[in-house]
Amino acid sequence: MKKQVVAILIVSLVLFSVNAFANKTSVTIEGPDSAAKGSEITIKINVRHDGNNFFHYTNQVYVKANGKEIARWDFSATNRPENDVFTKEVKLTITEPTEIVAEGVCNIHGSEGPAVLKIRVE
Repeated sequence: MKKQVVAILIVSLVLFSVNAFANKTSVTIEGPDSAAKGSEITIKINVRHDGNNFFHYTNQVYVKANGKEIARWDFSATNRPENDVFTKEVKLTITEPTEIVAEGVCNIHGSEGPAVLKIRVE
């Protein structure tokens, strides 16, 4: 009985520690804080997820401007991202103050949360 209890405790600790250190997909956004009305800007989405492999990988990255999806990349076990750290670019014409939201999602652990960039119109 003691061995079973110890085994259950060990398994529980391993499962909780794996989840605590889970590798979630994270993103950052590079772009201007302001832009002239009508100008085209380039936004860089930097994505990080260590250890992309057949079972564990970033399965999607999306970008929204003022709540509307403007770019999306979907991945799969056989079509994984090119590296653990990669960058995607999006061009956008700014006509009003714009909030850019980007997020990447790991197929197992999820996301570290969205990144946000606010662009003023000058």
